[in-house]
Formats: sequence, structure tokens, C-alpha cells
Amino acid sequence: MKPETKWKLNFDNGMIYNRTKGTEFKGQPFPEFMQKLIAAGGLVKYTNSEKSKIKVMPGRELQDHRRVEQMDLYYKSTRNSNLKVTASEAILKGLAPDGGLFVPSELPKLDVTMSDLKGKTYQEIAYLVMKQLPDRILQKRNWKNCIDKAYDSKFDTEEIAPLVKVDDTYYMELFHGATIAFKDMALSILPHLMTTSAKKNDVKNEIVILTATSGDTGKAALAGFADVEGTRIIVFYPKNGVSKVQELQMVTQRGENVNVVAIHGNFDNAQSGVKAMFEDTELAEELAKKGYQFSSANSINIGRLVPQVVYYVNAYAKLLENEEIEDGEKINVVVPTGNFGNILAAYYAKQMGVPIDKLVCASNDNKVLFDFFQTGDYDRNREFILTTSPSMDILISSNLERLIYRISGDDDQKTKDMMEALKSAGKYTITEDMKERLADFAAGYATEEECAEEY
Repeated sequence: MKPETKWKLNFDNGMIYNRTKGTEFKGQPFPEFMQKLIAAGGLVKYTNSEKSKIKVMPGRELQDHRRVEQMDLYYKSTRNSNLKVTASEAILKGLAPDGGLFVPSELPKLDVTMSDLKGKTYQEIAYLVMKQLPDRILQKRNWKNCIDKAYDSKFDTEEIAPLVKVDDTYYMELFHGATIAFKDMALSILPHLMTTSAKKNDVKNEIVILTATSGDTGKAALAGFADVEGTRIIVFYPKNGVSKVQELQMVTQRGENVNVVAIHGNFDNAQSGVKAMFEDTELAEELAKKGYQFSSANSINIGRLVPQVVYYVNAYAKLLENEEIEDGEKINVVVPTGNFGNILAAYYAKQMGVPIDKLVCASNDNKVLFDFFQTGDYDRNREFILTTSPSMDILISSNLERLIYRISGDDDQKTKDMMEALKSAGKYTITEDMKERLADFAAGYATEEECAEEY
């Protein structure tokens, strides 16, 4: 070994890579007890520390194959940047204890080009996206296992999320899952992420999934968590606020651990009630004594949001593969939006390197988001309108908080103040600097009459 030679060792399989020459050879994998130590994070921390590094010969350092950036990735609350957890802890908690939402400390760029993704399956692309966001507990191989279990024969097409061209517009079909709702894309994998996270963190409590729904999420969450060991799920929906089909889908769901509750009110009331239970520390302590803890299947859970990034990456790869666009050519993405999770996933995809130009936020008569992007004022003090698109009938768009945090320059106090103003006064206004950082977005809306005419 020459002093100037750069090496990389894969502790899992014993492969040794000569980065300088581009060659590799196989050594002996670490013993099982060492593998467990690595998975626990002890050896990784040791080998990555500045004080202690593994040496093969003086001056020839071998570094762990896991990238330092990934090992240092953590998730923080939008209302307290000092509240930091691992990916698995964020998935288990669902909502931060201070009421904030968990966001990654950084959005790492994809380590492959869009052109590299041509010809790959949905599952392969999912892995290449999600492996960018592991931590010392929930590692790359865990993501892969979850992906393989999630995107299988439950979907009625091997493409999982096919693209269909109509005139000069491309439509991403996200209805091929078990419940015919786009929420299947994320809720097929969340139960696997949840149970894997529980095992990795040695959680003994039964996990109680609290979920508010305006229609789509409820059935997809119930189907995903039905009879999953170590969990039970309670879905709250507004009576007369979901379609009849969706209501029947939910109340007829089979499973020993599923519960469905109709409330008087709208989705915002259901969502606010769920958040209030999460923030009730006395309730959490009482539940813990009895062996339970809360988590969420709503998009407030980062474990719901990350899988949604995948289908935007997949869509761009398929456009390239079909020679509909040139490599690097920017596309516009239009997303019907209520709780702002789906379009936020597209925004994250853009931040991670997908060539997206405009993100168009499409609203119905409950156009609180349209007004926000036009004026910078978020004001829920208006009539709640029941429409024929009940999944978009929302006036408190929870995931917008993650965007507010981002465009404020990760200012947790500013984000907290705005969310408290929304809770107390029903409105807030962003600064001029923040408005300028909304350049990636455009917005539009369609009334019930316009939708009926088009239909």
C-alpha cells in the first residue's frame, strides 16, 4: 500500500476498494457481533471520530463505507432546531413534542444523475432516493427491505406509478395501490418503516397510530396497518365530510387492531384534535404507564413524506427514458393540494436535484393556499366549503409549516410564532424575504362550477 492511495472498506461484506486505481478485492466480513455494534452506531462513531480512526498501516487510513454526511444527518423540529432525533425516532414520534414537524437537517443531493435512472424499476429508484436519508439506526439495508415489502403485488401494475400522455400533458397515475388512492404510495411502506424503527429502537410499547382523514388517508392507513403486530390504529374522519365510497371503505376495514371514529365537524377539527392529543404530555405519560405510545400516519409524519419524493424522481426518469425530454430539461409539476404534503414532496425532489421549474399548487373552492401564494397572507378565517373533492377540503395545511421553516432560513422561532398566530388568530403573514423564496411556486384554483363543466 502506498501512502497516497485512498481506500474504502465495506464492513458489511468485507469488500475493500482502492479508490485511487478503481479496483477492489474481497476480504473477510466483520463477525456478527461487530456487525451488531456497527448497526448500533458504536463502532461507526468510533471510526468516524477525529480522535480514533482504524489504521491498517501508519499513514494509511481505512474509513467506514457509510458517508459521513449520512451518518451526521438528523431530523429537527420546525419549532425548536435544538430538538434533534434520528430518522427512526422521527417516524416513531410522528409529531415533535413541541407541536412542530420533523424536517431533515439537510436535503442531500441524489448521488446519481437523472440519466443513470433510465431503465430502472420503481423499487430501484425508491432505494436510490431513500438511501440518501438514513441514519446510524435506520440504515440503507433497512430502507431496501421496507421498499421490497411495500411495492409488490399489492399494486396492479409493475410500473407502480405509470405516466400517461394526453395531448401535451403527462399524468402520473397514483391510483394503482390497494385502496385506489394516491396515499397508497406512502402508506404501503410506512407500516414497515414503523415496525423496523420500533425494533431498532427496542420499543416495547404498543404503537397507537392516530390519523385524521379527509378521505384518502383513512382507508390507505387502515389497510396498511391492519393486523400489523405491535400496532393499533384509530382513524378520525368528519361525518358527511368524505365521499360515501371512502366512508364505506373505512368502516368495513377488517383487522383486530383497526378503529374508525366519525366526528361532528370538518377535517381541520379532526386534525387539530389529533395534534392536541400528541401535545398532551399528561396523556402521553398515562399511556406509557399502560404500555402505549402515539404515532401518526398523516403526512405530518416524515415517514409518510419521504416516500412521496420517489414518484417525482421516477416520473422524470421515465420522461427521459421515453425520450420525451432532454437530460436536464426542466419540467413543471401541477399538484392538487389540500394538506400540502404531496407538493412539498415535489419541492424536496427539486431540492435533491430533479430538474423541476415551477411547482403549481392547485386548489378547489377552499383556496387558502392560492391566496397565500398570491399575497403572503395565510388566513383560515373563512367559510369551509364542502366540495366534490373532499380530500382537498382543508383550511389548515399542516405541511406548509415545513416550507415556512425552509423559506425563513430554518428560523425555528419565527416558524413557531407564525404557527401560534395561526392557532390563536387564525392567520399570519410572511416577510418580504420569505416571499422572495417562494419563486419555485405558482398557484391556481378551480371552483365547483368550473370542475363540473370540465367533468
